[in-house]
Amino acid sequence: MKQKTFAVDIDGTITENGGGRIHLGALSALRHLKNIGHNVIFVSGRSSVEGYLLSIFGGTTNIAVGENGGCITNGVNNHKLLGNKAECVKAFEFLKSKIDNVKEKPVFPRLTEVVLQRTFDIESAKKIILENNLNVSLSDSQYAFHINSNGINKGRGFEEVMKMLSITKNDVIAIGDSETDVPLFKIAQISVALGNSLEDVKSQATMNVSAKSGDGVIEALDKLAPTFSEV
Repeated sequence: MKQKTFAVDIDGTITENGGGRIHLGALSALRHLKNIGHNVIFVSGRSSVEGYLLSIFGGTTNIAVGENGGCITNGVNNHKLLGNKAECVKAFEFLKSKIDNVKEKPVFPRLTEVVLQRTFDIESAKKIILENNLNVSLSDSQYAFHINSNGINKGRGFEEVMKMLSITKNDVIAIGDSETDVPLFKIAQISVALGNSLEDVKSQATMNVSAKSGDGVIEALDKLAPTFSEV
């Protein structure tokens, strides 16, 4: 069986709660995939440095896509920036002047995006961005709201990883739970939405599982096992 590359979200996918605690059973299952010859790459709204560190300590492939596709890290000081933080900061300041309660979320430092607390109506903010021709997009990872440069998303970021690894869509299996994972689903042959996903996210995946978060990852891998049990 040909080597597969698993593109896996972090928050809400391999975490157990809102605090970000890793589901150890899911991480163990992903490490097993790496040990039998597959790639396992974290693709997250978190910093790519956080994803990279998780790959080091978790025993998965040492590449991470972070900031919803804005930054790729594959070494201690090796970062590829796809987004433009300056335009995201400008949009943040503009939104603050137009909407009450727009606040940054305390997070690991970002190189290409601005992360906001989920304390305002995102649809109103999206409308303001569109009406004022701001060169950014606003998305909800369920963990936070994210301001990214236009065209930046998890799918775009992972396309760079695909080039690095010389792989195609037919080699990719994506697993996630939120709207920010949908662009990733679109560049994967198989995409899995977990039980805690919104219905719109589920409708855009090729496969749904009933279990939530880490338990859902394990359920998905059990169902998919016959297709990647051997490399």
